[in-house]
Amino acid sequence: MSGPLWQPDPAAVRRTALYRVMREVEQITDLPMISTADFHDFSISSPGDFWDLVWGECGVIGDRGEGAAVLPPPPGHDLRSTRFFPAATLNYAENLLAGGDVPGAQDTALVFRREDGVRRVWSWAELRRAVAAVRAALTEAGVGVGDVVAAWMPNTPETVIVMLAAQSLGAVFTSTSPDFGPSGVLDRFGQVAPKVLVAADGYVYGGKNHDRTEALAQIVAGLPTVHQVWLVHELDHEAQLQLHVRTRYLRDILSSGHESLEFVQQPFNAPGFILYSSGTTGAPKCLVHRSAGLLLKHASEHRWHLDVRPGDRVFWFTTCGWMMWNWLVSALAAGATVVLYDGSPFHPEADHLWRIAEEEQITLFGVSAKYLDACAKQGLQPAQDRDLSSLRTIGSTGSPLSPEAFHYVYSDVAPDVHLASISGGTDICGCFVIGDPTLPVWAGELQTPALGADVDVYDDDGRSLRGEAGVTGELVCRNALPSMPISFLGDASGDRYNAAYFERFPGVWSHGDFALWTDHDGMMILGRSDATLNAGGVRIGTAEIYRQVEAFDEVLESLAIGQAHDDDTRVVLFVRLAPGHHLDDMLRARIVKRLREQCSPRHVPARIVEVTDLPRTRSGKLAELAVADVVHGRPVRNTEALANPESLGLFTDLEELRT
Repeated sequence: MSGPLWQPDPAAVRRTALYRVMREVEQITDLPMISTADFHDFSISSPGDFWDLVWGECGVIGDRGEGAAVLPPPPGHDLRSTRFFPAATLNYAENLLAGGDVPGAQDTALVFRREDGVRRVWSWAELRRAVAAVRAALTEAGVGVGDVVAAWMPNTPETVIVMLAAQSLGAVFTSTSPDFGPSGVLDRFGQVAPKVLVAADGYVYGGKNHDRTEALAQIVAGLPTVHQVWLVHELDHEAQLQLHVRTRYLRDILSSGHESLEFVQQPFNAPGFILYSSGTTGAPKCLVHRSAGLLLKHASEHRWHLDVRPGDRVFWFTTCGWMMWNWLVSALAAGATVVLYDGSPFHPEADHLWRIAEEEQITLFGVSAKYLDACAKQGLQPAQDRDLSSLRTIGSTGSPLSPEAFHYVYSDVAPDVHLASISGGTDICGCFVIGDPTLPVWAGELQTPALGADVDVYDDDGRSLRGEAGVTGELVCRNALPSMPISFLGDASGDRYNAAYFERFPGVWSHGDFALWTDHDGMMILGRSDATLNAGGVRIGTAEIYRQVEAFDEVLESLAIGQAHDDDTRVVLFVRLAPGHHLDDMLRARIVKRLREQCSPRHVPARIVEVTDLPRTRSGKLAELAVADVVHGRPVRNTEALANPESLGLFTDLEELRT
C-alpha cells in the first residue's frame, strides 16, 4: 500500500490549537494524550468535562451557571433527553460579534465577492452598527423572543446582518436561497409562521440576472403571518411589487444610524435556528436547533479540527439554504474573517474561486466534492496558475470525495495543504466525521470522528464494525450532541423525530449513510443508505419532486432515486404515465421547467425514464431503496415485503442510465 498523501510537519502540529489543548488536558487529567484518538476517547467518556472545556477554551461569553455541563438521560429515556448546560444563558450573536475583540483578529469581519466583480468589505465596527440598526427595525416590527425571521436571500453580508440581529433579540432565524421557487419556499416558510420576511429582488448566476419579483409576490401571498417584507436590491432595477403588507428597503434600515446594541440572554436550550431536511413523504421537516448548541459544536470543529485561528480568512462555497452557511458564519466567533461568495463557481472564468482564494488570501477554502471533481475534469491547475501560499486547509463536503480527487488536490492544487473531507449534515448542523491537522491524509478517507461524537459503523443487526476495516455498514452515533435538533416543528409527541433517526437501532442515532472503517481508523462515507437524494452535495427529499411531477395529468405516479455516476450522485426520475401518453421531449421539458421554477435547479433530474410499473410495499409505499439497489446491481433485501416484486425487472441494466 502506498503511503499518505500528506503528512503534517511536526513543528506545524505543535502550532495547532488541537495540540495545545491536548497538552492541557493531559496535565489536568493525567491521561496520556498521545494522539487525537486519546482526546476523542476523553471527549466521549467524560462529555461534561469535554463540553466545559469547549466553553472555556473557546472563550464563550455567557453565564455558565452552576452544576454539571451535561446531564445524562433519566432512567427509561434515550439520548434525546440529554441536557447540555441546563443552568447556562448566552446569546449567539454576542459571541459572534465579539470575534473582532479576539487577539489576532483582523479589522475586517466580512468580505463579499460576487461573480460579476462586486466586492464589499465590512469591518467589525460596521457590522455591529448594521446589526444594531436592523435589530431596532425588528423590534419596531414587533419581533421578540421566539418569533421567526425568514430570509429568502443570496449569500450576502445583508443575510448575515439580519441573522445576527434576529439572534440578538432571541428570535429564531431561518433561510433559504432565492433559486428556490414559490412551492419550495412555501413548503418551508409556510410551516414556521415568520413575522418578517427579508427577500432579494433577484440574484446573479452564470452571467445572467435572475429576476425574482414575481416569485416573491407569490411567496408573500402564501405567508399570512408576515407583517413586513424587507426588500434587498441585488439587480440593477427598482422592483415593482404590489404587496398587501408593509414593504421596507433594507438599505434604508441600514442607513438609519442606530448605535446601541443589546443582547437578550437565552437559556442554552432555547431555539435559535430552523433548518430543513426533506424526506420521502410529506413536507420538509423543520429542524429546530439551539443557537448555543451550534456555537459550541462549530467552535470545536473550527478551532480544533480545522485549525481556524484569529485573523484567518475562512471561505466555503455555499448558499443560505445549506447548513454549511450556518457553519461558515459561526467562524466569526473564532476571530476569523468570513469570505462570502454568491454566483457561479465557474463564471466568468473556470478557476474563478481559486482566483478569489488568491486575491483574498484565504486560509480555509471549503467547497463540495463535486466542485473539486469538476476542476479536475477541466484540467485546472491552481498550483501553477495561482498563488495559494496562504492556504493551510482545503475542506470538502456534500458527497464522498473520491480517491482520485484527493490525488488531484495534492498534484494540481496545493501540495502542502491539509485536505479535510468532512461529513455530517443538516440534521446536526455539523460533522460526525471530520479532519485532523495533526494526522496524515490518506486518499479517499475522512480522518477521524468528530470530538464529542461517539461515532461507529453498525451492521444490519446493530453490531459494531469497529476493527473490521473495509466492511460496509450504517453510520451511527451513540451519544447526544449539543447540535442535535431540539425537536421537529409540529412534532409534539416526538414520533417523527424518533422515526427519522432512532427507529432502526433503538436509542442510537442512525444517520442514513453507508460507511466503513479504514485501516488507519479513519472512515469512508459511501453514499446514502436511505431514500433521501444527495445530488451535488445537497440533500433533496423525493416528496418535493413527486408533488410537482404528479401535478401533470399525464403522470400517474413517479419514483426518484440517486444514482452513483461519475464520482457523484445524480437524480434519476422514473414516471408511470396515464394510458395513451408517452414520455416525449415536450413532457420531459415541462417536467424540468416545473421542478426548476417551483422547487430549485437542484431538484431537476439528470435522467427521466418512463416505466410501466413501480414497486410498492404491501402497505402501498414506494420501494425507492429497492429500485436504487437494482439500478446499482446490489441484491434487494426483503423482496417478500413487496406487493409486486416482478416490477423490479423493469429497472435492470437500463440503457438510459449507462451514460
